[in-house]
Amino acid sequence: MPRIPPLSRKPNTGYERTELKNETGIPSDFSVVKWGFHQAVTKAKKNNGPVSVVKEGIQNVMDMWLGVLPIVMAIGTVALVIAEYTPFFTYLGKPFEPILSIMQVPEASEAAQTMVVGFADMFLPAVIGSGIESELTRFVIACVSVTQLIYMSEMGGLLLGSKLPVSIVDLILIFLIRTCITLPIVVVIAHMIF
Repeated sequence: MPRIPPLSRKPNTGYERTELKNETGIPSDFSVVKWGFHQAVTKAKKNNGPVSVVKEGIQNVMDMWLGVLPIVMAIGTVALVIAEYTPFFTYLGKPFEPILSIMQVPEASEAAQTMVVGFADMFLPAVIGSGIESELTRFVIACVSVTQLIYMSEMGGLLLGSKLPVSIVDLILIFLIRTCITLPIVVVIAHMIF
C-alpha cells in the first residue's frame, strides 16, 4: 500500500516537519543478539520506574475511553441504522455483485453490500451477512472485513483526528484498493477450503 497512490504521493517527511534520521547499523563488534540486548538495556535505564509506567498506561487508557470510544460508538450506531433501515449500502455494493458472481461466490447479491459496509465499522459485515447460508460466503465476508483495515468508527476517526496528512478521500481510496487486493486472495483460499 505505501507504493500505491494515494500513500505513495504523500511527502516523505517526519512528524511535524522534523527531519528523518537514518537508522544506525549494528556496530561491527556486536552480534545481532548482543546489539539488541544492549539497546534494550539502554532503553530500560531511561525508565522512570514502575509507578510512572502505570501512570502513563492509565492516562493512555483514559484518553482512549473518553476520547475515542464515544466516536466509535456514535459512528458504529449511525452506520448500523443506515445499513439496517436504508438501501444505502446495498446501492454502494452493487458494483461488487458481478465481481463476486464471476468469482463463484454463492449469494453474491447479499454479500456485495458487506464489501463496502466495512468502511463504517469492522463488525457490520458480520451483522449484515448473518442471514447468509453459505459457509464459503461467510468466510469471504469475515476475512475481507478484517483485512480492509480502514474503519471510520475506529482507525479512520483516529487518522482524521491526527496530524497525519490524510483526508477522507484518501481513506476511501485506501479502503477500496485494499478490498480489491484482498478479495481475490480470500476467494481463492475460500474455494480451496470449502
